[in-house]
Amino acid sequence: MTFVLLLATTVVVLDQITKTAALAHLIPGHPLVLVDGWLSLTLVMNPGLAFGLLGTVPPAWRWVVAALSIVALLVLARVALRVLPTGGFTGVIAIGLIFGGAVGNLIDRARFGAVVDFVDVHWRTWHWPAFNVADSAITVGVVLLALRLLTERSATSGRGAS
Repeated sequence: MTFVLLLATTVVVLDQITKTAALAHLIPGHPLVLVDGWLSLTLVMNPGLAFGLLGTVPPAWRWVVAALSIVALLVLARVALRVLPTGGFTGVIAIGLIFGGAVGNLIDRARFGAVVDFVDVHWRTWHWPAFNVADSAITVGVVLLALRLLTERSATSGRGAS
């Protein structure tokens, strides 16, 4: 559990440092090109969920988005209690990344009413929704957790076959 909290804290700190830098140095909607035609830093204030989902919800309903985020954290805590005792190192890393990312984005919601996004991956006119360190940590954590759960099921079903 100590490593989970240490990893989550590291994610929150890195996330908040990068968001502070983005807020200080980027102009909303004006990309800073890093790799021409592929990667830019573009400041976006995202009032929605991950990758802009529900971003067009009227401001009066944004509390619902915040409540969904808190519910997601509570669900994560329940998953953590199930996974951590048997999850091995992969499970521990997954939970730490997801929890840290969720807390990082909740801090933004509390401070700004929206999440600070700034990584803009694109190809020609197609743009992936802008994201941040917290979103990246959540994504990697979910993939690790899914892989862990899939390999656990494969191992369990393989034992019953003999």
